[in-house]
Order: sequence, then C-alpha cells, then structure tokens
Amino acid sequence: MRVVLVLGVVGNLLRIFAVAFVPPVLLAMVDGEMDVAGWFAIALVTTFLAGTYLARWFERTKFLHRSEAMAVVAGSWLLVAAFGAIPYLFHGITPINAFFESMSGFTTTGATILTDFDRYGRAFYLWRAMTQWFGGLGVIALFIVVLPRLGIAGRQLFFAEASGAASEGISPQVRSGARKLWILYVGLTALLAVLLTAFGGMNVYEGIVHGLTTMSAGGFSPNGESILGYQNSMPETAAVREWILVVFMVLSGTSFTLQYKAFTGQPGALLRDGEFIAYLALCVLGAVAVALVLGGGTFDMDQLRSGAFQTTSLASSTGYASADYEQWNQSAKILLVVIMLVGGCAGSACGGPKVIRYLLTGRFLRREMTRTLHPRAVLPVRYKGSVISVPVMRSVVTLVALYMLHYLVVGTAVTLIDSTTMEEGMSASLACLGNIGPAFGAAGPMGNFDHFSIASKILLSVSMWLGRLEIVTVLALSHRDVWHNLRWREAPRR
Repeated sequence: MRVVLVLGVVGNLLRIFAVAFVPPVLLAMVDGEMDVAGWFAIALVTTFLAGTYLARWFERTKFLHRSEAMAVVAGSWLLVAAFGAIPYLFHGITPINAFFESMSGFTTTGATILTDFDRYGRAFYLWRAMTQWFGGLGVIALFIVVLPRLGIAGRQLFFAEASGAASEGISPQVRSGARKLWILYVGLTALLAVLLTAFGGMNVYEGIVHGLTTMSAGGFSPNGESILGYQNSMPETAAVREWILVVFMVLSGTSFTLQYKAFTGQPGALLRDGEFIAYLALCVLGAVAVALVLGGGTFDMDQLRSGAFQTTSLASSTGYASADYEQWNQSAKILLVVIMLVGGCAGSACGGPKVIRYLLTGRFLRREMTRTLHPRAVLPVRYKGSVISVPVMRSVVTLVALYMLHYLVVGTAVTLIDSTTMEEGMSASLACLGNIGPAFGAAGPMGNFDHFSIASKILLSVSMWLGRLEIVTVLALSHRDVWHNLRWREAPRR
C-alpha cells in the first residue's frame, strides 16, 4: 500500500468536501448570525487547507490496489467526520461529543448527544442534516463522479465499500452509475421536501431538513422530540405528514439501483427482486404486528400508523420517532429489536446487515443441513437464478457473524463501563453499529447519548464507523499482509 497515494487522494477529497460548508455560512448570514457564519467559514478554510496539504503528496495513477482503496474509504470517513465536527466545537460542544455527533451524521446513524435543542440556530441544524445527506449514498460514491478528473479510476473505491452480496453491483461504468444514482437521490429529496411543505404542515426550512435526513436514512431532526414534536404542535396534519414519511423511509431503505430501473421504464424490477419483497414484507408484517400488540389484539388507524411509522423507521435505519416507544410494552419493544436487527436492502442508504445477507445466509444454512443427510450432493446456493460463488458466500456469512459478534462485545462493554441496564447498553450498541440512531432506556427516542461515558462514546463512535463501512473494509486493513506491503511510495524500478 502506497501511503503517499492514499494521503493524496484523501486530501483531494477533503478539498472538494470543504465546499459543503457554504450553505450553512449563507443561511447564518441570512439569519443575522454573523458569528455562526464565521465559524462555518473557519471550518471551510481549515478543511480546504488541510486537504491542500495532504494533496501535495498526490501522484496521478490509473489504478488503486484494493488495500489502498480500502484505506482511502476508511480514512476519508474518519477525516470528513473529524473536520465536520469543527462547527460543533465553536458551538461549545466538547471534542468527544462533537466527533460523536459528526460521526453520527456522516454515518447516517442519527444518535445524538444534544440535550437543549433551543440553544442552536437554523444553520447548525442544516449542517447536521447535510452531514447525513452526504453520508446517505456514501461520501465516496459522491466523489466517484469527480475522481477521473484527478486521474484515478473510481471503480476500486466503490468496491471497497461493497461487500460482495449479489444485488450490490451498481453499473459496469461506475462513474455513470454513480451520477444516475445521485440524480435519483437529489430528485427524491427535493420531492419529499415539497410534499412535506405542501401537505405535511412544515415550513420550507423544515421540509428541506427532513427531506435531507429522510432520504439519507439518517433521522436527525431540528425538533428535540423528532416527528412526535410536530404531531404535538401540528396535530391536524400529523396523519398526512407521517404517511408521506413512511413511503419515503421505505424508499430510503430500498436499493437505489432498483429504484432507478423502476423509475426509468422497468416498474416490475422491484417486484421481481426477492430482497425487496422480503424487505417490504418485513415492513408490512412488522407494522401490523406492532399495531396488534399496541391495540391488545385489535387496532385502529392511529395504532396502525404508529406501527407502520416505527417499523419503517427502524427497518430503514432512519430512526425518526412519531411516538415515545420507550413507553410501549415489552412485546412491542421485542418486535422493534427484531426489526432493527434485519435492516433494509443492499444498495440503499440504510445501515445494518441488510436483508439480502440474511436471505443468503438462510439458504446457506439450509444447504449445510441438507448436506448432513446427503454429503455427496452438489447443492449450490442460488439467487435470482444465478449461483452464488464461494468467495461471495463466504464474505456474506463472515459479515453477518462479525456484525453479531461486534454487537454483543460492544454492548457488553458499554453495559459494564457505564453500569447501565443490559437493555440500554445492548440497544445502544445495536443502534450505533446498525446506523439506526435511537436505542432504549435513556438513549431512547426522546432521550440522547450524552450521559454515556467518554470511553463508551468512543466505542460507539467506532461502531458507527465500522457499521457504515460494513466492518470488513476496516478490519481488512489490520491484516499483516497490508502492513507487510506498506511503503511510502511506489518502489523505484531497477
């Protein structure tokens, strides 16, 4: 792995990312908050200068080794989160809390340490929403569109984030594919913002912020009570607003590749995809099951709406709350935990292991059980009529196993470090690793993560980072082969 090349690519990405600070600067100026505008301007300049310094090591190349691509992906997420935390520091938030909030944004987790939402202005919440929007389809996916201008093929960077499941390929021409997905992503975000403003009772600013944080499956809201806060202040539009969000949360957890096909002349693409059907079934059955539990065996439309909203919110890892489900009974909570464990579709903005991996793992386990009875049988694992190769199947099972192991280890560690309840510690681990956001207990939908210790916040921040990059990308960099081949630059030719 060539360190110079990795630093140079990350530096160029940081310079491009610096432009993201412009909208909050302008909004702060419009609101007359010149000090806040100055803070965001300082963040912009600092990020640009740091990127320029790192970019001086850049060397034009047409190929990235896989380890280099992984290092660029992992390093970019860390540095973007670190520089994205600068405005939070100026707002009086401690460094650990600022990094936690920033990492939660860029990984679209939605876990927050904020306790007083009235303390901050519109520019602050716009920036929070923007961090999630950029993270929604992947910070690296955004830069794939511009990487060829730097003389680097973006294909290796994309596959450094992908994890090998059969439905995750975007396009043979990755740059073209990334551009198409961003057009769809921007279009759906704008449409949702318009619908929330026109029919959901929100003003233009609130519509934009919730558009950014819904399509990114992020869940940051400028209201301290999430969507429940708008229900309390605007009850007459609550039903329309929440059903609109339900539809778009389902979309945020659906493969953007499939959506692009569906919106460009292949409407049957969604219904022919086994993963989407399983994901949609999870949302529908989960909504009805939660409604039945809340209604004691029957339910009305309000209970169905609550069940549908929380099910789609957690299945898509968006993390909005239209009710304080911390007050629900244990049966409802258990259903929500099961939904949190599954996640949405591969190729979407959501976190978690993804439905496709559970489908493939289930077929793999069924094959292995059959093999105990028929050891000589040839039983390939198939998906969409194609045989899943052994390397892909191995990567899928490995990721699911690592996900569960990390969830248990970090959950146990947080529980022991903070002497909190098992429910709160384990759910916080699951919420951060799955990039979901709210957990249970004091970290529930109406709570926050501020009460956790510094050690736990660091662990949970790392969990968000690992979860967004799907664990394997980061862990592979610790392999001895990577370190054995580590060098400053390309070895000179003899």
